[in-house]
Amino acid sequence: MFRKMGLPSRSESLPFVYILRCRDGSFYTGAAKNLLARVRKHEAGTASRYTRARLPVALVWSRRVRTWGKALREEHRIKQLKRRAKEALVASGGSRA
Repeated sequence: MFRKMGLPSRSESLPFVYILRCRDGSFYTGAAKNLLARVRKHEAGTASRYTRARLPVALVWSRRVRTWGKALREEHRIKQLKRRAKEALVASGGSRA
């Protein structure tokens, strides 16, 4: 029904939590409503100072969540993890874009 009206479907509007691997091997965690557009901004150096200084970046993990609030909470939770835990999360999969 949404597609007929030219609106995004419910699943297309669900936000993502994502992890990028930077040139120096560090991880950057973020949340986005449009994952592809956000990754492109990171690649262009216009999304954050952190990633701009560490280009190129690669999307290594992403997960779709139900609400923006859950995306922000999950982003915060992942940012609190130690590096080994983030590596394990990336290795476990998740959705890859």
